[in-house]
Amino acid sequence: MAKENQNQQAGAPNSERKTLDDRAKMTELERIRHSCAHVMATAILRLWPDAQFAYGPPVENGYYYDLECSHRISPEDFAAIEAEMKKEIKANNPLEKIVVTREQAIADAQSGRLGGLAERPGHASKFKLDLLKQIPEGEAISYYKNGDFIDLCAGPHVMRTGNVGAFKLTSVAAAYYKGDEKGPQLQRIYGTAFKNKTAMEEYFTMIEEAKRRDHRKIGTEMGLFAIDTEFVGPGMPLWLPKGTMIVEELEKLAKETEFAAGYLRVRTPHLAREKMYKTSGHLPYYAESMFPPMSLALDDKQVAELDRKIGELKKTLGELDADITNIQEKEKAVGGVEEDEEGLGEGEFREDKLRRELASLTAAREHGDRYYLKAMNCPHHHRIFAAEPKSYRDLPLRLAEYGTCYRYEQSGELFGLMRVRALNMNDAHIYCTEEQFAEEFRAVNDMYLKYFKIFGLEKYQMRFSTHAAEGLGKKYVNEPELWKKTEDMVRKVLIDSGINFVEVANEAAFYGPKIDVQVWSAIGREFTIATNQVDFAVPAKFGLTYRDKDNANKTPLCIHRAPLGTHERFIGFLIEHYAGNFPLWLAPDQVRVITLNDDPALIEYAKPIVAELRANMVRVDADYSATPFKAKISNAEQLRVHTMLVIGGRDMEAGAVSVRLHHGGPQGAKPKAEVIADILAKIKERRA
Repeated sequence: MAKENQNQQAGAPNSERKTLDDRAKMTELERIRHSCAHVMATAILRLWPDAQFAYGPPVENGYYYDLECSHRISPEDFAAIEAEMKKEIKANNPLEKIVVTREQAIADAQSGRLGGLAERPGHASKFKLDLLKQIPEGEAISYYKNGDFIDLCAGPHVMRTGNVGAFKLTSVAAAYYKGDEKGPQLQRIYGTAFKNKTAMEEYFTMIEEAKRRDHRKIGTEMGLFAIDTEFVGPGMPLWLPKGTMIVEELEKLAKETEFAAGYLRVRTPHLAREKMYKTSGHLPYYAESMFPPMSLALDDKQVAELDRKIGELKKTLGELDADITNIQEKEKAVGGVEEDEEGLGEGEFREDKLRRELASLTAAREHGDRYYLKAMNCPHHHRIFAAEPKSYRDLPLRLAEYGTCYRYEQSGELFGLMRVRALNMNDAHIYCTEEQFAEEFRAVNDMYLKYFKIFGLEKYQMRFSTHAAEGLGKKYVNEPELWKKTEDMVRKVLIDSGINFVEVANEAAFYGPKIDVQVWSAIGREFTIATNQVDFAVPAKFGLTYRDKDNANKTPLCIHRAPLGTHERFIGFLIEHYAGNFPLWLAPDQVRVITLNDDPALIEYAKPIVAELRANMVRVDADYSATPFKAKISNAEQLRVHTMLVIGGRDMEAGAVSVRLHHGGPQGAKPKAEVIADILAKIKERRA
């Protein structure tokens, strides 16, 4: 599966330059935030005129500006900066676009005028000079001017500084220029802006609630997971017993759902040879996100065998080159021979395949037998497909696995369970014909909707990412017709299914269109939890085929899907969504039986209740101690025990228990058989 989307981290900005088309699509709120970044730069220059600005884009929840300044800006400076920003907003200066020549822009940057309030002799705007080099020849170069501040910018912006609305500076961090650790380290000032004060207050209320629900805080309080950076390593969570209970419940849900949908479960190793990932294309394009290879030394026998194979390949390639040359010369002689064109094409295809094989063997001869930790499950599943001959009767073939993957995320990007280096993915790959694609893709979307209902996710959106023609052969597989066909198929399924989706150009995976699943938690916080992708390219690289009705070999389409994402990210989301107050079926501590005191008669009455619940695989414990009753309840509440069954003398006499729910309070006394049956039904049906 492709990497999951994450919020930008300090030190790792998205340095890819936005196109003019991308900028034209900025929302009103993004324009407000973009303009607020310019207002902030104006204010900082009034306080510290030597500040050198790099870039200041709008981001998901606000904006930032990266700068170099002799003064080390801290949160204590925010009040002074905001006071100057208010002056600029009150001045209501127009944000005026000025188109200039490249020569003029270079001159203004060299004089320090660009990115400043006035010329600054001897202090050229070095970052602006560098950014000018990124603007393609022939593209218009523009400034935006508000008051005395002039900045290199393609826009867009609001009309006047007075349109900025409500704003607030939020934090300061260190950031490398263009995200390059070899580049200069800058100061990054974050802020946010909204149309009005009410919207901003709602946002900060949500942020405060999000802090209270922080999965790292709650996970520690509940004893769900630990990250041991000293012995295990950063970004590699250890699931403690209670966290493992949640993991296993999610796996049980996935396995039941997938079994009902006709999936077959498989298991794959945690590493593979380099050849696997070179064939898939993940190497070299994904190398930075993979752990370094492990090289195993070759013995003399292995070296000799490699030398033999390399020699044979070179000989075969020499003969093939001669054949292709003969065909080309024959074509020249007769002005092109139509019947040989196919032979030439097949020869060139075979030559390309043999040269890739030669490169692989030569690398093995030089570096030894190299293995990589598995960063994705799909290549392994492709090899499972290839392990046995397939016919059209075997399709669709749905292979599912909770596969463990390892990704070398930068240390500055690691964040609790949300961004990790070891992850367990609810992965599956569906191999199907073109005729089967629509039904299979629709079924995957239906699975998402089922999960949304189970977890009480009322707001969601599918983000449909397509390719851009200019990226073919570079960022995307160079198959324009297949891109159009598969994107049309995906779009039609989404429309016919009535799925809430938005379409975004130039964000597809390298091998096909994809869908990122966005959900909103109970407090309105947005998360990307899963990715769904169509792959029309990689199966062919692995030579995957099935025998069709006409007895011809054909390559299947492949749908990559992971509705529950990874355990790590999805459980992190659920912790914050539920604030640790999980529904009964998912709660680590489902039931606690609490006696009013340590009366032996009460304990004897309680024991069969505990035994019956345990016999039905309910996670139940008991508190028969002499601890004061209120303290027993308080302890259970602090541990977020979902259901407390309280037993006193009257309950025992009536053959009942008094039910108390975490955050739900007392529910009254009920017959014990009825209570047990209700608990079992809630768990089985996975009620919210």
